[in-house]
Order: sequence, then C-alpha cells, then structure tokens
Amino acid sequence: MRDSEARPPSTGGEAAEEARERESGNGGADRGECRGEYGRAVREPDGKRHDAASIRLLIVEDDPEWVRSMTLYLEAEPDLVVAGWAAGPEQALDAARSLDFDAVLMDIQLGDGMRDGIAVAADLLELREVPIVMLTSVGDEAMMTRSFGAGAASYVEKSRYADLPAAIRDAVRRPAPMQALLKEFRRLKREERLQPLTPAEREVFELIEDGRTQAEIGRKLFKSESTLKNQVNRILKKLGASSSREAVRRLRRGDDREPDGGEQR
Repeated sequence: MRDSEARPPSTGGEAAEEARERESGNGGADRGECRGEYGRAVREPDGKRHDAASIRLLIVEDDPEWVRSMTLYLEAEPDLVVAGWAAGPEQALDAARSLDFDAVLMDIQLGDGMRDGIAVAADLLELREVPIVMLTSVGDEAMMTRSFGAGAASYVEKSRYADLPAAIRDAVRRPAPMQALLKEFRRLKREERLQPLTPAEREVFELIEDGRTQAEIGRKLFKSESTLKNQVNRILKKLGASSSREAVRRLRRGDDREPDGGEQR
C-alpha cells in the first residue's frame, strides 16, 4: 500500500475496535500476531472453529499493520479464516503453489510498483483458479477495468473495509449469471486488445499463447522462418510489446501500459 491519503485502519483503528467489540465475551483476546511468511497463519485461531463451510483467505499486502487489522476484523466473522499472508509477488505465487485457500485479497499497489497487484493476480490465476478481490486506497475506473480484465472477481476500496465480508462471500459463491457476465467482459476486453491484428497474425499469436515455439508454428502453418519472423515482429509492434512472452503476459493481465522491454524473443 502506497497512498498515504487513504491508509487502511490500523490495529488500533476503527476496524479493529469494531472487531474487538464483536468478539467481546467470545474469548476474543488480542490475536494480532502477524507473520510475514507465506503459508503461515497470520495469527493463531484461538479456539475458533474452522469447518468445511469456512472461507480460507490469502492476504497479499505489503503493510503488516493493515494485515493485522484486517485479520482481526475478518476473523470476527463466523465463516472467514485468514490462512496466510504474502507480503510480495513471489511470496504470493509460492503460496498459490502450496497453501490451501479459497479466495485472495490482493492489494493493487505492491512494493515498488514494478509488478503491481493486478499483474500478480493474473500470474496467480494461471496457477490457481480462485476468486480474487482487489483492494485499493483510491477509486480509479481504469484500475477497476484492468482488474476485471485480468480476471479479478471483485474490487473494493480499503476505506470501505466494512464491505469486505460480503464482497468475499459474493466472490466465492457468485451466482452463474454474474460469472457469465465477468467471463463475457474478459472476452470483450481480449477482443479489443487483439483487434489490430490481421486474421493471419491472430492465428500466429494464438499459437504463441498456447506455448508453441516459432519452429513449431512455422511447421504447423507452413510458413518460412523469415515470413514468420516478420509476422511476429508486426504482432509485437501492434501489441506494444518487446517479446512474445511479454505480449502474452500483458494480454492476460489487461495491461495497456508502455512495454517494459528487456525480454528475449
């Protein structure tokens, strides 16, 4: 989290106080222990019963105070359990490979911003199909559009933390019509980004997206090496990417920013 004008509540703030009041009389001692390793409980469950109906959460956030506060607040709910905390992109992807969780709370602004939460969400979804609720300190329509284009299930401003329990439940138990709408939105955004490509270039790009090498594509489409290389270069120019890998990743992330360069074709 980087926006100081919209900081989330701290462990001593409004959210924590509300959680403590809700837990009074239920053995809700101070359970604010926060551990920075992915896959570790953010705090001990303190006797709370975690049954099959519970929704297990992974929080991806680089502000430990916000994690402590939200863990205390969310676990006051009877069906929400914080399974772990990842402070950065690599920890989040490691958790996706090894930790058991049902949904993710993903901060949009992580670390130095080189891999923001939207990009991490897209990478995580390649490993695990789980609902992701994006979190931000400021309302931004472009960020919201990018989030849904990258596969997010929901988007909540941190100042509206009271909406999180309902947003999490809706994302996990989303009705089929809403799932269909989100799927169609992502399809339309994909078509919009690929619109500059000719049918022949689109065919080549989709094979690249499937993980085919240029040699394999050339054999499949009966194209010479030079013809295919020229097509790939035109594709990259139209999509604003410096490599095939970057083009695929940016499409999946819904990233319309300038290319970062440096990758090999």
